[in-house]
Amino acid sequence: MTEALTSPTVLTVILNWRTAEMTLRAVAAAELAMSGIAGEITVVDNDSGDGSFETLTAALAGHPRIRVVQSGHNGGFGAGNNVGVRLGLRDGSRPDFVYFLNSDAFPAGDAILKLLEYLGTHPTVGFAGSFIHGPDGEPHITCFRFPSAASEFEGAARSGPISRLLSHRTVPLGVPTESGPVDWLAGASLMVRDPVLQRVGLFDENFFLYFEETDLCRRAAKAGWSTHFVRDSRIEHIGSVSTGMKEWRRVPGYWFDSRWLYFSKVGGTGYAVLATIAHVAGGLILRARRVVQPQVRPDPPHFLRDLVAHAIRTLARRH
Repeated sequence: MTEALTSPTVLTVILNWRTAEMTLRAVAAAELAMSGIAGEITVVDNDSGDGSFETLTAALAGHPRIRVVQSGHNGGFGAGNNVGVRLGLRDGSRPDFVYFLNSDAFPAGDAILKLLEYLGTHPTVGFAGSFIHGPDGEPHITCFRFPSAASEFEGAARSGPISRLLSHRTVPLGVPTESGPVDWLAGASLMVRDPVLQRVGLFDENFFLYFEETDLCRRAAKAGWSTHFVRDSRIEHIGSVSTGMKEWRRVPGYWFDSRWLYFSKVGGTGYAVLATIAHVAGGLILRARRVVQPQVRPDPPHFLRDLVAHAIRTLARRH
């Protein structure tokens, strides 16, 4: 990357947790995609404790536009990314844009430029995210509506009549065929104006994992900044490499923590309770369906029990 670079500046932040070799692939793809774009790449090792920091530091030592830093504490996805955002650029200045890229995501050569150009021609858009596909080319669903009590009921019931009735509340939006507005986007490849972050705040570090992008996009929307999907910015994404989500046998406690926190921020404790009741009601409908239609996909093991137990424990701690 020796060519003359012009403004605006982009700070690419890549968070690593125990996936050093995968992260190096993501960095290499990002470095190519940053060609001709002013800015830097910051790799944050989220206190992996497995030699990742040393591996990344040694491998990237000869790359002047890339720096590797250590978070010092694994506070989760949002907290780790915030470390990179707070550092800004090496000269102490703030970038014009921050680009979040997952460590298992690989941008096409023009993917970052496409996001940058889109934000440049849409001044009221705060966030722009890419079209995500798997290694097999299959599109990933990354465009969503904001969750609500109604969407909790619909998503848990997974019943045709209910889904049709509440179609305007369904959270997944499918894969849009054109660029345009959505409520929120998964954070595998997400660019944001730095002034938006300075105004609405960074990721809420009370979310350890999950719902942090949802919350950030919602805060931005309340401040007047929309989120858009950019179809011609393409990213290959493996997905769930560092979280282990694909191998979950039981939903972990931090997912329930994040869910409760999100709904509490939307409408207080009462709304979190309502969303939980709605989910349980939908879940009971699903169970009734499975009596006569056992082929219907079940919830993860013990999900409803864990959901209710988490709500009871959380409410008990408040009194």
